[in-house]
Amino acid sequence: MKNTSFALLGFALLALTVTACARRETPVQAGNRDQILHIGNLSEPQDLDPHTITGVQEHHVLFALLEGLVTEDPKDLHPTPGVAERWTVSDDGCVYTFFLRPDSRWSNGDPVTAADFLFSFQRILSPNLGAPYAYMLFVIKGAEAFNRGEAQDFATVGARAIDPHTLEITLTAPVPYFLTTLNHHSWYPVHPPTILKFGAIDQIGLPWTKAGNFVGNGPFTLQSWAPGDKIVVRKSSNYWDRANIRLNEIHFYAIGDNNIEERSFRAGQLHVTGTVPIDRIAYYQKEHPELLRLDPYLGTYYYLLNTTRPPLNDVRVRRALAMAVDRARLVRYVTLGGETPAFNFTTPDTAGYTSRARLPFEPKTAQQLLAEAGFPGGQNFPKLELLYNTSDAHGRIAQAIQQMWKETLGIEVQLVNMEWKVYMAQTDQHKYDIARAGWIGDYADPNTFLDMWVTGGGNNRAVWSNPEYDRLIAEAARTRDTTARFECFQRAEQLLMDEAPILPLYFYKSKSLVAPSVRGWYPNLLDRHPYNRVYLEP
Repeated sequence: MKNTSFALLGFALLALTVTACARRETPVQAGNRDQILHIGNLSEPQDLDPHTITGVQEHHVLFALLEGLVTEDPKDLHPTPGVAERWTVSDDGCVYTFFLRPDSRWSNGDPVTAADFLFSFQRILSPNLGAPYAYMLFVIKGAEAFNRGEAQDFATVGARAIDPHTLEITLTAPVPYFLTTLNHHSWYPVHPPTILKFGAIDQIGLPWTKAGNFVGNGPFTLQSWAPGDKIVVRKSSNYWDRANIRLNEIHFYAIGDNNIEERSFRAGQLHVTGTVPIDRIAYYQKEHPELLRLDPYLGTYYYLLNTTRPPLNDVRVRRALAMAVDRARLVRYVTLGGETPAFNFTTPDTAGYTSRARLPFEPKTAQQLLAEAGFPGGQNFPKLELLYNTSDAHGRIAQAIQQMWKETLGIEVQLVNMEWKVYMAQTDQHKYDIARAGWIGDYADPNTFLDMWVTGGGNNRAVWSNPEYDRLIAEAARTRDTTARFECFQRAEQLLMDEAPILPLYFYKSKSLVAPSVRGWYPNLLDRHPYNRVYLEP
């Protein structure tokens, strides 16, 4: 994150100045009048390329700049028309035909066409792009073969433009949650002429995502991006539903220090925070419960264990680390936000699925496993590094687990703190021993938690591989009967917990502070809030 320390210092000084000068109009007060929403977005986005990013904070911004075939209801997130004003589904559930709005436009005025979506699908599936979320499109017939380089002609992929405003997608098998996946950024369209202006279809890191270059089709346009400070988006004059958008601008602030973010909220700098400092939760629960949001969240906080690095390539060591962590103690005394201990990876009751698998806290078993692996009482165990991205909460959790491992296993672990962009680069390149991670479901189905761990998966940063696991996930994808499909997931998740390439810690709750003036900001499982339905009421 460039110039982060200066940005945070400036923000803190600004907060103090506003506090001292009570008569001065705050950004929140001015924003309420002018319909400018100020949001804390935690850290600096890696990029704004929908086909290469993986973080939640990037999605928060892209949600304003781009729109897929469908969008979602702000309360329960059920699919609603987006670029496609309607669609039909074949009797066998495999062929979807989307009818695009004739008045859907890119921010430069170009019409959004079916060919634009085909270009975008081809781009994310291109092997050279290396898109971590390419697998999201593997439900399309022929998509996986094209992504793996087994087919060279994109015409073999089951997507075609019947005419400029009619798009047909053929699936490999019926997918009951298909429409809900279309609001994920991996399915978003990109503007072909803009991509090709700066390079080839499958090049990464091109400047088309910068302010002044970015062409989107969402309700807002990218006006400015000051690295380490904020991103400003402005209401689009070309969006098809612009008459019903009440916000004029949204300002996304990169504030990595949770305490500075909370002080900025109190000082009237922010309408919404990205999180709440652990030490301030009890205060808001008692003094200002109307400002505090602690809502169910479809996500899991966990640690990655790099299975390619000794001694973590030994399943006994991985299970010992997992079974030495007292998750109940962690959520009771450290996280303090009402989180639930996680003994498996998939959040309970995800579309009716609750895992039977458990990776419990069993300190004696953990000690025995470590001894069997050749490290009795932690003797001669190498000093591993535990990597986490900058956050007071991540640091406290890491310190607590560091102490648990020392007390139970007799091993020392070094904590390493990195800014978001560096942390992401290190984990993407598998340059870590143990790393903090979090997974928020992309849609409400257990598949969103479990298909990421298949061999070679774009988000499988533990570099774990199990052929039987791969077979079960593939079988689940072909299975129409819900009971049989869920049984495939049960068996797969048992394998995942048995081999422990990851260490689930707790199931998330979304935590934020929301100003009373914010309207249309409803609690939901994915903590997503369609900005075209949000407004400010002084």
